[in-house]
Parts: sequence; C-alpha cells; structure tokens
Amino acid sequence: MPTKKTPKKTRPRSSVAVQRAVAGAPPAALLRRCARETSRADITLRIVGRTESRRLNQRFRKKNYATNVLSFSYGRGSGDVVLCHPVIAREASAQGKSLRAHYAHLVVHGILHLRGHDHRRSSDAARMERAEIRILRRLGFGDPYALREAVK
Repeated sequence: MPTKKTPKKTRPRSSVAVQRAVAGAPPAALLRRCARETSRADITLRIVGRTESRRLNQRFRKKNYATNVLSFSYGRGSGDVVLCHPVIAREASAQGKSLRAHYAHLVVHGILHLRGHDHRRSSDAARMERAEIRILRRLGFGDPYALREAVK
C-alpha cells in the first residue's frame, strides 16, 4: 500500500516590488533581499525624491519636510515603504556610511515599522535597534548605530 508523502512546510514567499521615481538607489536585488530577510509579507519599496517625500510626510504626519523613510501598513506586515533617495544619500555621506549600508538599514527599519515596531519609548527603540542590528548582521552589514557610539 503506497504511503502519501507529507508536504514540506515552507515559509510563504513574499512579494517585494521596487518602484523608482528617481535614480541612484542601490540595485533592486539588494533592496528585495533586505526586505525578504526582514519580513515574509507583501511589500512595495518606492524610491522617491524630496518633493514626493515632503508631500507624503506633510499629508500623513503633518511634518513639512522630506524624510528618509515612511512606512504605510496595510496589516499583517504588508505595506509600502517610501525611501527618499536625496535624504538617504546626504545622511550616508554625513555619517561616513556606504549608500548600500544606509539603504539596507532604512529598508529594514521601515519594514519593522510595518511589523508593528516603533521607537516612541526608549525601551521600544532599544528593542527595535536590536532587531535591526541582528537582521543587518545576517545580511552582512555592520551595526548602523556604531557611528553614533563613536561620535559620543
């Protein structure tokens, strides 16, 4: 009597779309890898300029400036992460980080927000930072907060 094979349990594959409204960001493959290492949900990463970032930040956060990353959750960890290339490039240069490393950090940071993390309280911020460092280490990047420690 033949036996039935038990199907292997696999983690569901996420869908990660990368949209570019401006040029200059690292390759889409790197951004997708960072997203998939952080979450198995459906995510859109959108690379924008200052105008779009400022408009979104004003509309949804009531802040009238371009910001590095915005997260828009649709539940269950899915959502959009908007990354402002000019702000990210300026920050990477100012902090002495590679553009790839800073993008990796902000993709992870934005997706952790989609998963419910925040940094309003210091204890929550510490938990989120530990998660970022752990994920970035798996991706082959160093601690993004090491520079902050060296500056103190």
